[in-house]
Amino acid sequence: MPQMAPLLWLNLLLFSSIVFLLFVVSNYFIKTPSKMEKTSYLPQSNHLNWKW
Repeated sequence: MPQMAPLLWLNLLLFSSIVFLLFVVSNYFIKTPSKMEKTSYLPQSNHLNWKW
């Protein structure tokens, strides 16, 4: 397996850090989904009151 030259390691480091910075910046500017508003939802009970 051939060894990488120091300039190739530097290029790899620069490329990966640029990609990471672009990822962080793009995540910062992406609009986050808004939270759903709380609604007073009371589940209806299906309890039947039988009147004999």
